[in-house]
Amino acid sequence: MLHLRFALSRRAYALAFMLSVASVSPPSFGFDDYQLPSLGGASTSVSNEEYRLGRAWLRQFRAQAPQWQDPIVNDYLDSLVARLAPHSQLGNLRTTTVMVDNGSLNAFAVPGGVIGINSGLFAFAEDEGAFVSVIAHELGHLSQRHYARGSARAEQTQLPAMAAMLAGMLIAASGGGDAGMAAAMGSQAALIQDQLSYSRRFEQEADRVGLQAMASAGYNPDAMVRMFGAMQRMARLQGGTPPEFLLTHPVSDSRLSDAQARASQLNIADAYTSDTLYDMMRARALLSIYHNTPQQAASRLAQENSEEQAQRYLSALIAARNGQTDNALQTIDQLARELPDYGMLPASAATVALEAQRYEEAITRSQRLLRIMPNYLPAQLVLAEAQLQRDPQAAYELLRDITDQHPETPQGYNLLAEAAGRSGYNGWGHLARAEHLQLTGRIDRGIRQLSIAKDAAQQENDQQALARIEQRREAFIEYREALEKF
Repeated sequence: MLHLRFALSRRAYALAFMLSVASVSPPSFGFDDYQLPSLGGASTSVSNEEYRLGRAWLRQFRAQAPQWQDPIVNDYLDSLVARLAPHSQLGNLRTTTVMVDNGSLNAFAVPGGVIGINSGLFAFAEDEGAFVSVIAHELGHLSQRHYARGSARAEQTQLPAMAAMLAGMLIAASGGGDAGMAAAMGSQAALIQDQLSYSRRFEQEADRVGLQAMASAGYNPDAMVRMFGAMQRMARLQGGTPPEFLLTHPVSDSRLSDAQARASQLNIADAYTSDTLYDMMRARALLSIYHNTPQQAASRLAQENSEEQAQRYLSALIAARNGQTDNALQTIDQLARELPDYGMLPASAATVALEAQRYEEAITRSQRLLRIMPNYLPAQLVLAEAQLQRDPQAAYELLRDITDQHPETPQGYNLLAEAAGRSGYNGWGHLARAEHLQLTGRIDRGIRQLSIAKDAAQQENDQQALARIEQRREAFIEYREALEKF
């Protein structure tokens, strides 16, 4: 489901389940050949149009919601999704993740395979199993095609309904609050009664898929039961003002009992846990939430019995923020020796060096890590950003590879635009800027940027760039058609 951090009234609960959908087959993206999905099992594909509409929503979301930019945590989130996905009945769905800079408890899944979390989910979930249980539940909504099934059950055209609903949510995301929800509700008024009774079934289905996925991936499914219990206590304590996640995912006694019964029947395959690594990610989240009062992050991590190594890691990050770079690097390097399998530690050290403008050290540290983990995106991004200051041509070549491998990463295109400009590839630089604009929901500006890119490429007689620009212009126009649905 989609559960944005912005103020959702209780009236929105009737609609919230509508924002989870099926797996899709994304290779070709024609706008005129879609078919409505059947009500069959989770393996049935939904349309390319639906996939494109969901990805268009993501671009609008990036334009309007505060993003939490942390490549290390984002890579960790991607790894969890990748671990759960083969066991979540997702078929050929390509997922992508987004992180929201907000301390409230929230997570969401929307058409097109978009999985999102608030930084506050790390704050609420005190161990990795609890955190994973929420991701597994959201993947369950996607695999069971809950949006598509709900729309078809109502005998209404799926895609216009989804566009209207997501448009309302985007209004809410940009500060419209109840006005956005009213817009969404107005488009779906005829469906509300049906959805109220149907959504409870969807929640149970997502729970069951999530529990099985956890067990098959090596996580103890009891963690979902514990998470539900914590959510239930939170809802009771907060009374009429619980976070949006609990408005759209109410935890009843029957739901808790059902999850407990099912968890007890599951066998855990190849038990897996990494609470120390999770606690380090949680440290980064708490530091983001308490960015003005970092000692609050340290106190909370200590009070909640986080691993000692994670507490030392957070202390090092705080020291780095206070300009104590050598002390921070010494601590992180010691942790890396203790935990040699945690690539995020040397990546953290390289990031500390970069932020202290020690560019040569950042390059050396990230290159050393990449010899062991060649495709580790956090280290690649640090290396590229440091090389911008020392060797723009090397940064340009690296960033071309990064954006080819990660075409949904706005940060990569932002850096590529700068690297290309500094290296004399003006056509490619303006093209990269256009890609960054379209990924962040500013499609009209992106199309105008393509015209600038074409002029620059013509002046440079760069035929390869010109061909790519024309190819992307067609894609950008299709993106604009999808965005116009909002």
